[in-house]
Amino acid sequence: METGFGTVLLTGNVHLMSVTDLDAAGAGVPRTELAARYANSIQEAIYRYKRSHSLLAYLIAAGKSIVAWAVFGLICWLVVRSILILQTSLRRWIFDRPSAATARPVARLVWEKALTVVLFAMKAAAGLFLLFQLSFVISFTLSLFPQTAGISTTFLDYLTETVGAIGMSLIEYLPRGGFVIVVCFFAYYVNQVIRVLAAAAERGDVHIPGVSADVARPTYQLTRLAIIIFALVVVYPYLPGGQSEAFKGVTILLGVLVSLSSGSVVANLFAGIVLTYMRPYKLGDRILVGGTLGEVVHKNLLVTRLRTFKNEEVVIPNSAILSGQILNYSAFAHSGGFILNTTVTIGYDTPWRQVHALLIDAARRTEGVLPSPEPFVLQKSLNDFHITYQLNAYSDRPHEWERLYSRLHENIQDCFNEAGVEIMSPTYLSLRDGNTVALPAEHRPPGYEPSSFRVKL
Repeated sequence: METGFGTVLLTGNVHLMSVTDLDAAGAGVPRTELAARYANSIQEAIYRYKRSHSLLAYLIAAGKSIVAWAVFGLICWLVVRSILILQTSLRRWIFDRPSAATARPVARLVWEKALTVVLFAMKAAAGLFLLFQLSFVISFTLSLFPQTAGISTTFLDYLTETVGAIGMSLIEYLPRGGFVIVVCFFAYYVNQVIRVLAAAAERGDVHIPGVSADVARPTYQLTRLAIIIFALVVVYPYLPGGQSEAFKGVTILLGVLVSLSSGSVVANLFAGIVLTYMRPYKLGDRILVGGTLGEVVHKNLLVTRLRTFKNEEVVIPNSAILSGQILNYSAFAHSGGFILNTTVTIGYDTPWRQVHALLIDAARRTEGVLPSPEPFVLQKSLNDFHITYQLNAYSDRPHEWERLYSRLHENIQDCFNEAGVEIMSPTYLSLRDGNTVALPAEHRPPGYEPSSFRVKL
């Protein structure tokens, strides 16, 4: 509509804009032509808006998004399937070759770990690729609908900035991070090689000087701990944020806490290391420590656990074991046997040869006592009223300690009762004809008669 001020663009009774002669002069075209251009632009914008917000437009956008997500799912399936096929092919190529069956364990370990690294790199690359595809599909889906088209643009800008910032940070950290990766790589594979050697030494397949089969695993554990500590010390300055004041403060705090609370732990740890290489006992041995007799059921660098005859578990710190005395009844049980010993006191009127024979017979009757070496008897002391005899018998069953002693004592009683010999223990006093000499009958003079008591009134 033409007015005195210029051309007015209307839609119904709504005033949209006015085009003046100054506007036309600035555009270098007549006013009516400029007004017509503006009117066409507004009509096209209204048409595009109506078309994009129509039901058909929404259906087309939904169809496109479904197709996009279906294609993304197909890409994911193809990537995962390709990785699985490639993984299977590589494993067959490495481990199903004729030479792989005769390869040494260390060589197989190297090939296996190399395959692990290759597969990890492939999976990482595939993961990044799928992540990029996912972001593209999300952005594409948002751009199909007019309500979320602006979000799509913002999402792409944010994703681009984030990926760019991460990429720049990785590029800047690449020299330091590469050093950390190399150190961790070597530490990991050195540890794996040592683990294989320790397992072979434990089975007896490999002989390592100074490392016997029973200390192979503890040696590996100590070596692994040393490797981890060494690797941490080396890479600490190169870790992200390793030079920050907060990181240093946390490290100092942890150091103080460890130093204040680890006195007994360190003592037990070093005692455990010493006991590991002293090898005073092993799992399954019957030992006596600090008045506790039991079977070793578990041991580590801090404590040793014993199971007593009454099925009680006793936990003993290694520092207490190292500072005391250790009696191992299983050390020579299978090579020469350990000695069961018990004492009885018999009066002087019983011939000592008979006592020896009865005690040895009782030992031979006892189940669990070895016939060779033969049992033997020692006369420990000549007391005022009796002789102390000690029976010694060999056995290779240290885990039946209590039952062996019980059966031995039962047989001693049976043998002495069958022979009519009293076991005078503990010592007792009785009123008797005190003039009779306390000698066996065969050692008394011929026709010997004891003198009678004399009572003076």
